Amino acid sequence: MSVSETSTLATRVKRPERSELLMPAGNLEKLKMAVLYGADAIYMGTPDMSLRTKSQMTLEDVVEGIEFAHAHGKRVYLTLNLFSHNKDIDKLPQYVETVRKVKPDGLIVADPGVFMFVKAQAPELELHVSTQANVCSWQSVKFWESQGASLVVMGREVSYPELAEVREKCPDLKLEAFVHGSMCMTYSGRCLLSNFMAERGANQGSCANSCRWKYKVHMKLRDGTVRELKLSEENLELFDFFLEEEQRPGELMQIVEDERGSYILNSRDLCIMPKLPDYLSIGVDSLKVEGRGKSPYYVALVARAYRMAIDDWYEDPDNWDPEAYMEELATVPNRGYTLAFHEGRLTNYAHGYEETSTFAEWEFAGMVKEVRDDAFVVLVKNKLEAGDVFEFVSPHLRSPIPIRLYEFEDAKNGKIKDVVNPGTNPEIRIPFSLFDHEDPGLLAQHVPVMTVVRKERALTPAQWARLKHDAEAHELELGTGDEGLYGRKNVKLQDALDADQTKRSTKSPRLGTEGCCGRGCNGCTIFWNDPKYEKARTLLAKNEQGKLLTKQQAQQEVIKKVS
Repeated sequence: MSVSETSTLATRVKRPERSELLMPAGNLEKLKMAVLYGADAIYMGTPDMSLRTKSQMTLEDVVEGIEFAHAHGKRVYLTLNLFSHNKDIDKLPQYVETVRKVKPDGLIVADPGVFMFVKAQAPELELHVSTQANVCSWQSVKFWESQGASLVVMGREVSYPELAEVREKCPDLKLEAFVHGSMCMTYSGRCLLSNFMAERGANQGSCANSCRWKYKVHMKLRDGTVRELKLSEENLELFDFFLEEEQRPGELMQIVEDERGSYILNSRDLCIMPKLPDYLSIGVDSLKVEGRGKSPYYVALVARAYRMAIDDWYEDPDNWDPEAYMEELATVPNRGYTLAFHEGRLTNYAHGYEETSTFAEWEFAGMVKEVRDDAFVVLVKNKLEAGDVFEFVSPHLRSPIPIRLYEFEDAKNGKIKDVVNPGTNPEIRIPFSLFDHEDPGLLAQHVPVMTVVRKERALTPAQWARLKHDAEAHELELGTGDEGLYGRKNVKLQDALDADQTKRSTKSPRLGTEGCCGRGCNGCTIFWNDPKYEKARTLLAKNEQGKLLTKQQAQQEVIKKVS
């Protein structure tokens, strides 16, 4: 096929009228979760050929996944985006022959040799150029268009002004951009650190995430011995550590380290939600979320947040506000959020120098396995304790359905427990009658099988401090934060980390004796019976079904009135 013919093929692929939401799937369960919670398209692949060795997809799973997605009107893109070595070439014929039979909506490729092979062997397949190809200019986009590509995934380093120029100069080709997920500190995944530190090739899908490890500074003595410098209260004030680059004499760059080590390479997670209108307004065809290795909880809640945000912008762009969607994304474990290269320059707020773990004040409690005539059967995913606050996050409702449970009924034998531990896939029965203010018929209608159930997570003082610190950093990127406050929170975070306190607490009180959060959770006998919450109950009654009082209402209108 000639260049002109392939170029014609690419331009014949019609661009969608609206931007699609593209979600990851590391296995069939995650694929089905993405479909349920609003994805327009899903990308997936087998572990040996798709830059995710932990992917749980076989070729048989790929076939089943495509059939399921197509039956629900969703598109599926398969990943074949490794940089191939000789040993990988022998696998290509079988892979491509199998793939072409199930007719995916696109095949994501990075290696020019693989691109050439697929184009020759299966010319009917729509080819998408992976972010691994590092496409950062309109000229590169036009090159791939001339080769027959129908979509190009732009590199994460591309700023919004650059993206807008690419869109203007390349009006016929579909463009895809990352909007959410983990960030690599190197150039769109072109990392050699993992190869060096762990002999695991990041460009073949085996990244060891060496950039997120802890690193310690050592000192070399004049006699040639090397020792770790142990920092203590006695010597902490005696040392500062700096790097000096030879072309910048006298410009000392401080290395901050304490007894926990240093995280100088650790990027916060990408979140473009506050700038989503930029992407929608210029017509970025596919909005991509990273995370094939993430949990079903991550897939469901991120898809839900972006689905609502995208739909709301198209319905009323002038009054669109990101705050509600950011609150939803805050319930998903993360390293703190950053706009990354959106404005062109990567700021110091884009990196987390203190520590690298991912968490949130909510966690995956379980998933609805069965909807009976009078109850839900929930498959438990994390430890449950009496007094926990739960939310059924329906794919069909804007507001989660809350409930507080003081005991748990084993769905298999009816035994009552105060604590349920995961590990043996326990199932609990939650009767509709416990939802005091919900219509049982509507519950069954709005909460289908695979609905995610989340619960408040108990955090340490250091974790609460980091959540506040991360939130302020994101506000500063947006130009609305307080630099002085950010610095003070950093001091509090460091103090909390140094204290290494292990006592955990939730934001809402767990047991009735501890009080009430005032938002109107189902199952909270204090809220629904205590006279001092009478005004709050009246206010809540005006809300739509299942919608709690907001945090602001609970704090300002309720607490003040009843104090």
